[in-house]
Amino acid sequence: MSESHTPSSGSARLNTGVAHNARVWNYWIGGKDNYEVDQRVGEHVAQMFPVIRDIARADRWFLGRAVRFLAEEHGVRQFLDIGTGLPTAENTHEIAQRVAPDARIVYVDNDPIVLVHARTLLTGSEQGATDYIDADVRDPEAILEQAGRTLDFGQPIAVMMLGILNFVLDAGEAREVARRIMDVMPSGSYLVLTHPTFDAEVGGEGQIPAMAFWNENATPPITARSGPDIASFLDGLRILEPGLVSCSRWRPDADSPAVVPQYGAVAVKP
Repeated sequence: MSESHTPSSGSARLNTGVAHNARVWNYWIGGKDNYEVDQRVGEHVAQMFPVIRDIARADRWFLGRAVRFLAEEHGVRQFLDIGTGLPTAENTHEIAQRVAPDARIVYVDNDPIVLVHARTLLTGSEQGATDYIDADVRDPEAILEQAGRTLDFGQPIAVMMLGILNFVLDAGEAREVARRIMDVMPSGSYLVLTHPTFDAEVGGEGQIPAMAFWNENATPPITARSGPDIASFLDGLRILEPGLVSCSRWRPDADSPAVVPQYGAVAVKP
């Protein structure tokens, strides 16, 4: 039987009067778990920065590519998905357990609407395990302590941090979060990262005014960063080919999305 832990209700913290990232992101990828305020803000951002929907889809595409790559080609059987967002099609556990039914996945988020829907993330395979942790990325110790209920820290773990460090506004704090988490991981573990950028070479200039509007009208506040700043979150790790690239250009094939201003990378801990 698949192991799971039932999350407590997050409805008391749910604020439907202000646009929230998880719900707006859900709207951009065509989901139904959003409210009028999310649609309104999401549409305004999309008018300012039309590529945002492409970014959302490319980020999701990258997740699928990276999880399959690690499970199929590197034998990874444990995934710690921090900042998972609202459940949708092809969640991390579905992809990993399709390759390896015994894979173990822990999801982490502190968004109350994600917590409400978290039971969807706990329907894994009979052989494997899934868990959900209600915790903030800024509290790595709490995440790691609770993840130990499901994950074996003596075996490699793929830490998924897709579109989450951009909500840690101070770059030094974001680097420290990534470092503290990866310091605990055993050799052979991976950090899978995506992060929005304002770099012009991938069309990121439009992120700046769109994010300014977002920070005035939605929550949580967000920031874009340069490629070198994002690469610094991978310090001490070996970045796998093709390096830090537009997430749509990571190990691309004929069906890969167009270039988007969202960097992606997979790095291994020596």
